[in-house]
Amino acid sequence: MALIVHKYGGTSMGSTERIRNVAKRVAKWARAGHQLVVVPSAMSGETNRLLGLASELAPSPAKNSYYRELDMLAATGEQASSALLAIALQAEGVESVSYAGWQVPVRTDSSFTKARIESIDDKRVRADLDAGRVVIVTGFQGIDPEGNITTLGRGGSDTSAVAVAAALKAAECLIYTDVDGVYTTDPRVVPAAKRLGTVSFEEMLEMASLGSKVLQIRSVEFAGKYKVPMRVLSSFTPWDIDLEEEAKSGTLITFEEDEKMEKAVVSGIAFNRGEAKISVLGVPDTPGVAAAILGPVADANIEVDVIIQNISKDGKTDFSFTVSQGDYQRAMDLLREKVVPALGASEVVGNPNIAKVSIVGIGMRSHVGVASTMFRTLSKESVNIQMISTSEIKTSVVIDEKYLELAVRALHTAFGLDKSE
Repeated sequence: MALIVHKYGGTSMGSTERIRNVAKRVAKWARAGHQLVVVPSAMSGETNRLLGLASELAPSPAKNSYYRELDMLAATGEQASSALLAIALQAEGVESVSYAGWQVPVRTDSSFTKARIESIDDKRVRADLDAGRVVIVTGFQGIDPEGNITTLGRGGSDTSAVAVAAALKAAECLIYTDVDGVYTTDPRVVPAAKRLGTVSFEEMLEMASLGSKVLQIRSVEFAGKYKVPMRVLSSFTPWDIDLEEEAKSGTLITFEEDEKMEKAVVSGIAFNRGEAKISVLGVPDTPGVAAAILGPVADANIEVDVIIQNISKDGKTDFSFTVSQGDYQRAMDLLREKVVPALGASEVVGNPNIAKVSIVGIGMRSHVGVASTMFRTLSKESVNIQMISTSEIKTSVVIDEKYLELAVRALHTAFGLDKSE
């Protein structure tokens, strides 16, 4: 029997009835002889409710001390759901114990609201497992070197689960969610989207980074770094489904590329609505200009995605990049106040209503003409491409947000993803 980590999302923990079903499912695995560590999210809507209360009382401008308290507040959601699950398991006759991240401890850096895990002490958890208990560890949170509670950012419970699985050298990390696997694209946009039986780690990493909401990118990065086998599956199948059938369901994120996977040139279409484009116009075309623009942006903890620098004309150039919509105004203000005066740039312009659409597939390595098919398809639909970014297994384009769904549907058809295998 194996050591298995289960992770349950907020929807799966959304009511006492659903928590009871999670407990029955976990108990089934435990009774089969497996050692179980469970990482639950807060009950659906709870984190938003707590942060909404905080926003009503928030100081202006907000300082780092405010973000510390946000983490203190938001962490209570997972603490509540973990304790409730432990109680539900005890009602099932299964010995269980819940721990907050700081009790394990899960050690992080001090970046409040988006901390990164640095280490996990597994002694306490292993002792409980050896004693026959199911261990529940709060997702999404940890403790920094000064003893402050920290949170890992939205979707952070995925990262917690994979990190715990890595620390314990678990046989597999099962991510239970409200979908039954990873699809070729979002079925709400393309009803003909197909569930993938397997997807390579590289493809999943690209899809997560490009907007696929099934897994948080940092959880996939962790899985890759520590070679943690992951499976995405549904928590809404009956809890008493045959265990062997359940263990093979959903989508397996694999580290081995088989022949079948090589046949698919494009495995999926990822997209992200929450992007904004910023252009710094008329900057000197001299060495170090990119660092002078992006350095202050990085110092403000704002992540930059697609970057383009235009050809120089009369010693001046334009520099464009994308950020998340949530960071757009902060980045614009920073550039206008600090960067433009320092560089002597002419102005900063932006568009907060763009989207990124990407095709992903390890088969792109060995096939030519994939990008041209993408561009031709978008051209036929009169979708204008504003920016392009490529890697070995993906091509991304930035387009006007209003054309997003049209572009995704057209590309899904163009690459044959509508067809059944």
